[in-house]
Amino acid sequence: TEQWFCSVDDIKEQTIAEIEKVNFIPEWGRGRMINMVRDRSDWCISRQRTWGVPIPIFYCKNCGKYHVDEESIAAVAALFRKEGSDAWYTTDAKDILPKGTQCKYCGSTEFTKETDIMDVWFDSGTSYASTIHDNPEMTWPVDLYLEGTDQYRGWFQSSLLTSVAWKGVAPYKTVCTHGWVVDGEGRKMSKSLGNGMEPHEITDKYGADILRLWVASADYHADIRISNDILKQLSEVYRKIRNTARYILGNLYDFDPNRDMVPFAELTDLDKWALARFDGLVKTTSEAYDNFEFHIIYHALHNFCTIDMSNFYLDVLKDRLYVEAADSKNRRAAQTAIYTILRGLTLVFAPIIPFTAEEVWSYLPADKNYDSASVMFNEMPKYCGNLVDSAFIAKWDRIHEVRDDVLKALEDARNAKMIGKSLEAKVILHAADDETFAFLSSVEKDLAPVFIVSQVVLEKGGEGRFSGANGLFTVDVAKADGELCPRCWAHSDSVGADAKHPTLCARCAQIIG
Repeated sequence: TEQWFCSVDDIKEQTIAEIEKVNFIPEWGRGRMINMVRDRSDWCISRQRTWGVPIPIFYCKNCGKYHVDEESIAAVAALFRKEGSDAWYTTDAKDILPKGTQCKYCGSTEFTKETDIMDVWFDSGTSYASTIHDNPEMTWPVDLYLEGTDQYRGWFQSSLLTSVAWKGVAPYKTVCTHGWVVDGEGRKMSKSLGNGMEPHEITDKYGADILRLWVASADYHADIRISNDILKQLSEVYRKIRNTARYILGNLYDFDPNRDMVPFAELTDLDKWALARFDGLVKTTSEAYDNFEFHIIYHALHNFCTIDMSNFYLDVLKDRLYVEAADSKNRRAAQTAIYTILRGLTLVFAPIIPFTAEEVWSYLPADKNYDSASVMFNEMPKYCGNLVDSAFIAKWDRIHEVRDDVLKALEDARNAKMIGKSLEAKVILHAADDETFAFLSSVEKDLAPVFIVSQVVLEKGGEGRFSGANGLFTVDVAKADGELCPRCWAHSDSVGADAKHPTLCARCAQIIG
């Protein structure tokens, strides 16, 4: 059977050069594509089928030679533009070709049409020509081609070859490939095994955002597992993100960002630390979005909400949010930080869990700097990188190390029935050297709030019951001095000192006035 071919050899080196310019996700795709193109022989583009996109070639009835030139192609294009490609089968050759067309070999004016159709890979491989190229609303080459790993031999390659042959460039800037969805045991889903899961079953039971979060949680370059157990685990992660938002929203009920925002320079160090951690999250997630590494975003969001927010910052912040005077700068500073974090956090996770993002956005206090109609009408936060310096970060990393050891000591004391809540405790830190004592003294005002205890005492030397980090300090835990203040729940010697408020500590008495 006679066939039509594209000569890949004519464009092979140019194609390989274009492959080198493309961003492949994962990177091994580049080598795979280069090897396939390098080993490829000529591409047979004709198929003997009764229907499809025709090959626009004519044949001389007299000598049998094929006829194709710019005029004949233009005539076919004009016909297709007007009536579609089916017109090839319903219109005679003489009515398609320009009047007076002659065979270049024998001069005959009678022609027949090619009956073969184009290879369907040629059809899909030129889809960019009809959808993107010359479209003023689109960019060329396109940003991304996304398909399964089998398309290096198929669509990715046919698109590349046709584009290089036609325009001399690859049709895409990035190629991203994914694996397949399998069950929890890694088996291919099939009706016979009964291990398939319908998307609507998941959305009916868990909601669409859980399904989307599952997609984002997986490293999709390999096969992706799904099961009810996996979805239950994801529901817990989702709940942590949602509850973080709920807690923050619950503490913004009287906060107006157009009136109450505190400048960054006037925030407490703890607030600056939280905003710096969020800035780091913005950097991580922005890079991950750019590289289509959604599982990195999933893990970063989970860690931020769990470790930075729930386990530390929001826990420590309760005292300021609940105890300080409603309009005090200290409380407004805390609200400024959590408001800024939640608004930015919602913008970060909006592409992954959009329904939740819209819900959170609808409850955020209105801000003149943002479009309140929809989270989707706003830009993602930009990474600053200069909120705090390296010395500030090193200081707080060290505070965290001390806190981790103190929390272990408090837990041991709780298990030994020495204390109940941590606010019943006084922590004594024994510094093993001058440098450690100097550091602890420099951050002493932050220690009691960070440990969530009533008092912290620093001592140079001595031996505590619990060992600290690297042997630089030891820890003792004792019952806190003074009486319990029923307003802030801290123990203090100042309880009862104010005759006007005989049950309160000095701090709470001053706040109430």
